[in-house]
Order: sequence, then structure tokens, then C-alpha cells
Amino acid sequence: MKRKINLKSKSEIKTMRESGKILAGILELLSSKIKPGISGDELEKIAEKEVQRYRVIPSFKNYKICSSIIPFPSIICLSINDEIVHGFPFKKIIKEGDLVSIDMGVKYKGFHSDSAVTIGAGKISEKAQKLIDVTRESLFKGIEQVKPGNKIGDIGFAVQKYAEENNFSVVRNLIGHGVGRSIHEPPEVPNFGKKRTGLKLCPGMTFAIEPMLNEGSYDIKCDQDGWTIRTTDGKLSAHFEHTVAVMEDGCEILTR
Repeated sequence: MKRKINLKSKSEIKTMRESGKILAGILELLSSKIKPGISGDELEKIAEKEVQRYRVIPSFKNYKICSSIIPFPSIICLSINDEIVHGFPFKKIIKEGDLVSIDMGVKYKGFHSDSAVTIGAGKISEKAQKLIDVTRESLFKGIEQVKPGNKIGDIGFAVQKYAEENNFSVVRNLIGHGVGRSIHEPPEVPNFGKKRTGLKLCPGMTFAIEPMLNEGSYDIKCDQDGWTIRTTDGKLSAHFEHTVAVMEDGCEILTR
């Protein structure tokens, strides 16, 4: 049975916009701290301080997807190099040349926002920088397709086309998702697909687009912690994400 898509009112989107603005500010601060030598524990403490300052609820901490694994233990997901998503920040020291992805969500006045960025620590390789740039741009290629009358497949097609034109692969097993009163809601938003297929977009839909691009194969594996997802070939991965709203006249990025 398909779960119902909850369309948001203008006032609900306004609240999500406020949530997204808070999250964008926290991620900007965290991004500015990425440098060789800083620890994941330090970044987690900064996030905790900001969450308390803004009086928001961290969306990921204690989140649970099934009974067989532990609840997610931290406010931020910190994924480095071949870690694609859902990495724990604890006991990690960022090194020169690392590719560092920070993924975070917050709940404000009952509504979640979700966003992610990837940053290079110190001097990184040309290939790593290209991966960051292409992943970021693929996100915006997808966002360009968010408008009433278009379909979910248009988003995924745009992301996949740009990624593969630049010789990177798009992760298939992890996708974007609806966001609202829950951090994960319908609809599913794949980062690959065919034009003019899938759900038709209409005003009031809110969802996260989050391309994850790999330097090598798009195949993935999960660590024994039950959360950390890596590339199977040990090659680099990058991740960018925005929460967006379908508006009458197009798209609004709520986490800009």
C-alpha cells in the first residue's frame, strides 16, 4: 500500500523555510571548520551547541530504521573519502586531502529540513575537486526540473545525465525522499531515471534531492555498525543535498 503524500500549505512551507534557514546556517559554520587536524567529535560538539542555541531538534540522533541495528548515535553524519553516507563522527581525525561529507537534519516547530555538503580538507586532488564540483552541479541540474507538471523521473534523469557525462557513477540504492513532519516521507526521489516517468509534481510537495556520486562503481556496502555506507571499490564519493518545495511558479530551495 502506497503511503499518502502530504502536500504542505503556504504557512507550513513558511515554517519549513525557517527550519531550512537554521540548518543552512549550521552547515555553513560546520563547513568552515573543516581542515586537517579537526576531529569529528569537535564537529559534533559544534553541532550540539548550535542545535541548543536555535532550540531545534536534531533529526538524525536516535533515528532508527529497523530493530536489528542501533539508533543513529549522533547529530551529524560525517562521511570521509570512500564513506558515502551515514558515517559516525566519533574518533575520526580529518587529514590533509580528505573528502568530507556532512549530512544533517533539524526539526523546527514540527517540521524537518535536511541538507548535505561535501568539502575538501586542505589541498585535495584534481579528481576529488572535480567530483565535488560535479556532484554539487548535478544537484542543481535536478533542482532545475522541479516545477509543476514535471515528473520525478525528470529530476533523476537530469542528475544521472550530468554525472555520467563527467564519468562519475550515481548511487542507485540510496535516494532522496519527502520531508515534512517526518524526516523521511513519500515520495521517493531517485538520482537516476527516465524523462517523463514517475509521479507528477504539484505545488505543496516538499522533498530532499541528494545525489551521491562515486569516482568508481556505484555499488555499495555497509559496515558492521549497521549504518556507514561505503563504495565497494574503496574509491571516493561525494554527497550534496537540499530540501526543496514545489511552488506554483517553480521551485524554492528551503535549505539554501
